[in-house]
Amino acid sequence: MADPRANEADEDIGNDEELRQAIALSLGCDPQEWRRKNVRQVIDLTEDGGSSGQGSSGGDPKNNEDDDLIIVDSGHASKAKPASQQEAAAAAASAIGERTAPSTSFFSSLGLDRKKMEEERLARLHKRKVSQVDMGDGIDARLPDRPAQRPKIAGEGSLSSGEKSRVPKASPLGAASSSVPMDTSSAAPEAAAPASSSRPPLVLPFPHGVVKKTWVYQQPRQGDDIKIEEVLQKNDLKLAVVSSFQWDEHWMLSKIDITRTKLMLIAFAASEAQKAEMRANVPKNRVRFCFPPMHGIGAMHSKLMLLKYERYMRIVVPTGNFMSYDWGETGTMENMVFIIDLPKFETAEQREAQKPDPFSSELFYFLRAQGLDEKLVSSLRNYDFTEASRYKFVHTIPGSHTDEDAWRRTAVSSLIRATRDPIDIDFVCASLGAINYDFLSAMYYACLGDPLVEYQARTGSKGQREAFNDRAQFLVKEHMRVFFPSRETVLQSKGGKEGAGTICFKPIWWQAPTFPQQILRDCKSVRPGVLMHSKVIYIRPNDPGIRWNQCLAYVGSANLSESAWGKLVRDRVTKKAKLTCRNWECGVLIPISDPLSHSSEAETIARHAGPKDIIYTDRRAAAHAARDPRGLGLGDFEGSLPVPMEWPGRVICQEAAGTDAGRPWFFQAG
Repeated sequence: MADPRANEADEDIGNDEELRQAIALSLGCDPQEWRRKNVRQVIDLTEDGGSSGQGSSGGDPKNNEDDDLIIVDSGHASKAKPASQQEAAAAAASAIGERTAPSTSFFSSLGLDRKKMEEERLARLHKRKVSQVDMGDGIDARLPDRPAQRPKIAGEGSLSSGEKSRVPKASPLGAASSSVPMDTSSAAPEAAAPASSSRPPLVLPFPHGVVKKTWVYQQPRQGDDIKIEEVLQKNDLKLAVVSSFQWDEHWMLSKIDITRTKLMLIAFAASEAQKAEMRANVPKNRVRFCFPPMHGIGAMHSKLMLLKYERYMRIVVPTGNFMSYDWGETGTMENMVFIIDLPKFETAEQREAQKPDPFSSELFYFLRAQGLDEKLVSSLRNYDFTEASRYKFVHTIPGSHTDEDAWRRTAVSSLIRATRDPIDIDFVCASLGAINYDFLSAMYYACLGDPLVEYQARTGSKGQREAFNDRAQFLVKEHMRVFFPSRETVLQSKGGKEGAGTICFKPIWWQAPTFPQQILRDCKSVRPGVLMHSKVIYIRPNDPGIRWNQCLAYVGSANLSESAWGKLVRDRVTKKAKLTCRNWECGVLIPISDPLSHSSEAETIARHAGPKDIIYTDRRAAAHAARDPRGLGLGDFEGSLPVPMEWPGRVICQEAAGTDAGRPWFFQAG
């Protein structure tokens, strides 16, 4: 049977004659004349540059600057038009909505009521028309005023103070990332060279990558957070590919304008019937779906955004879902997000000269596994991944992976960093599974650089298992901390227990004799009263003297569970290792480098720390040593990514048994 995704990809999503007529009428043009002049105004979502087929053939990006989505030219859209033309446009748009939407229309699991949306849109249109008549204004009723949120381009006039506040600032990671270990011979400059003297140079907000906390309502902004509006920049957004575990569809449509942005949603559907229902109940020329294959029980838990603008693409890996509370708008919860902006190649020669790098290779591998249209995946090659190559895209793909090359690039096996034993690991998570010492020791050795150590001991002789278990349990107890909120922290938060619906743990797992209770720390945000939905791993050598350029951090969707990270087991047939996973997950592995270690200010300073002299190579290292002589804190990550929780955190099991402080938050118990 043909793959339904292939059939969907072959559909023509740009031949809606009524939509063309509506646009023409709204512009005050003759529909047939406008159609002859603008035959490329609506094109296939998966094409990267329209009819040239550049997404798959490698055509010249310079000649296809609109990249995936061509809509009404903004110069025309801003022109005033008579009220009669506005009424005609509204009538045509209404007819389109009635034709494409059933009597009871919704996004199925997303719950999108298009009939209600159309009524609300017409009501807003009428309200604007009345306002324009009263004010003598001829503003285009189809495109309401919006504040500018695009990055400033060199050569433009200065921004006003209000506009400056809406332009996101680069965090210290973006500023300092030039010191991250990488092949400097392949490094790209921050501003791409203009294609011609008439085209200004491109200035990217986050050219090197940045990790930020999500903004939270009523919390002071410290320069290390970002709003969803600053992430999306919806006035300039042409195409958005969004993956999420949960959706707030009405909130999403308030942040993404589907009249100017085409939307691809990577979502879960329980059956083919539900997929068909979801596809049928959205305007297929504006919103499309990708339904990743599911294997048994598990979750489509990955969170990812690919945001395309005229001259660059933004890759966003958040720890939260596309929900208002996950992006701080209720003031009760926070997340973290990785962002990097990649410039679009100006010529086909530049595109073809780009060599595959680990980040893009794993990203493309993951998207293809999810079933995203090949044309859309191939179109990502139009962007320069040089600056992303310092990072590693880490993913989990559900199923059994028997091929070693496949399982070594997936989940727990991806956390590879060859370094000296021992290492310190701090996990921050919003959900906990039935973890035990076997799983945690597997995670420990995966972070250390060898995911097979625990598997070989577990499948070896009794003597091997006993010797390994003694050593592994010691390492886990001494060098791992898991941050998860206590019941007291949840009850005292601004949202209370009603705000902790996405923080999950079961009493039966906590009470199991195999659960390592002593490593669980109370996760309290440094923002008072705010709960955390972040998933972060901080990895660093235990010896402070060798930490520089040896620290790593993970930011992504994966909580601490076998469903998220997988488990290596012995295949019954081949007797070889295979990796079994349940969830779709993705994240980014971030190398931490000191911003001064390659600068002219670097100097060697000797500091005495305990039984031996430790040599630090720069002033910041010495400053950390002065504040934390034993080297136990997370100061090594300062300036590269936020540390959102209080550290080292209170050991939950050391509190009085049965008290709110002495037990973790249990979702089912409430």
